[in-house]
Amino acid sequence: MSTVPIKSMTLRDYPVIAPGHTYGTVTDVISDVVLKRPGGKLWWLCVLFCFGLVSLLGLAVVYLIAKGVGIWGVNIPVAWGFAIVNFVWWIGIGHAGTFISAMLLLMRQDWRTSINRSTEAMTLFAVMCAGMFPLFHLGRIWRFYYLLPYPNPMELWPQFRSALVWDVFAVSTYFTVSLLFWYIGLVPDLATLRDRAKNKILKIVYAIGAMGWRGSSIHWQRYQSCYLLLGGLAAPLVVSVHSVVSMDFAEAVVPGWHTAIFPPYFVAGAIFSGFAMVLTLLIPLRYFYGLKDFITVKHIDNCCKMLLVTGLIVFYGYASEAFMGWYSGDIYERFMNLNRMFGPYGWSFWTIIACNCIAPQFFWIRRIRQCVPLVFVFSLIIQFGMWLERFVIIVGSLHRDFIPTQWGMYYPTFWDYAVLAGTIGFFFLCFLLFVKLLPSISIAEVRELVHQTDHGKHPPESFEPAFAK
Repeated sequence: MSTVPIKSMTLRDYPVIAPGHTYGTVTDVISDVVLKRPGGKLWWLCVLFCFGLVSLLGLAVVYLIAKGVGIWGVNIPVAWGFAIVNFVWWIGIGHAGTFISAMLLLMRQDWRTSINRSTEAMTLFAVMCAGMFPLFHLGRIWRFYYLLPYPNPMELWPQFRSALVWDVFAVSTYFTVSLLFWYIGLVPDLATLRDRAKNKILKIVYAIGAMGWRGSSIHWQRYQSCYLLLGGLAAPLVVSVHSVVSMDFAEAVVPGWHTAIFPPYFVAGAIFSGFAMVLTLLIPLRYFYGLKDFITVKHIDNCCKMLLVTGLIVFYGYASEAFMGWYSGDIYERFMNLNRMFGPYGWSFWTIIACNCIAPQFFWIRRIRQCVPLVFVFSLIIQFGMWLERFVIIVGSLHRDFIPTQWGMYYPTFWDYAVLAGTIGFFFLCFLLFVKLLPSISIAEVRELVHQTDHGKHPPESFEPAFAK
């Protein structure tokens, strides 16, 4: 396979999809992943491994219901532990999908077309993982309906000053809009799979999902109007949902939480961790399913630039938080900042500085941004750093409160780790099933870009440069 030397093409020369493709080849390559290619041994091994983690999650939930939240490592003063850390982390991961799908759609960025379908699915699965934790926090999961304003003869209504109720409304709204946005975008592709499927059962299922789509001009007009409308509705959710989550902390008087910088700081951190997960998912996807012509080096490079921008905002948030803790003159805020840096959990603070502030700075270098294996490693580092950031915010602020006699340490138990591992397994299991059952790249949107490529300049097999591999 020939390759294009690095000096022969700059990033500006790279189109959004590889040259040489037609409407037919786009449809064949993407739909064949679902309709013709078997899962393979590696896919089945990953599914079995993830199913094992989901089984562990089920065991942990059953034991939680039987024994209560005391099986976790929460105590006084650290009444919030891994569960809240995981909740904020998963909600953050779900933000990049909405950002790519909605914000980049409104800004008419063509590079979103090859990755928006997978990132929208990532949003749904991450929000499903996050939605578990408000239920876990109840202790009595079977009484979850108390969080909903349903009509009842006893006139019991939710406590709307409770952060738990805010989370339920934020997560449910976010999930509903994201699901509609994802499904509307799927309709033309479901019709394509309906027409190409040989299995009668699959043909019926895809036909039901396609809702009678025939590709007429009136169908396309209504589709584009509805899709754009949902994009405009989903775009504010990128800001509003994680702002609501941040107010869970900012409303408290706990040092380290009671600060006005949390809403924008949390939103930037959410998009930061979300784009890292986008790279974590799409890099193996493009490699194992031969989709390098559609998820190109340009997509990887643009995602790295987004990580660089949002990483700088997160770095500014860390610096601003430390500066205001000192400038405020509040002895409790000053102590909290010093305790985060040099206290018992000081190792975690300096680790997040390395993962979230120093590591993204390597993306200033173009060769690193376009070296796909190295980008994948950095995406994992950032994911770990952003999870640890939530740990520092929650545990680092709570374990040494106002009264020294109530100071304590937080030690997560096996069941804390089991819930975390189980939700990770659930997320990746859902994504693996999604890849095999539905097109992971939007066929309709990619076909719209075919005419923009130079069909004779470079054949698809010579599109990706050697250094990117």
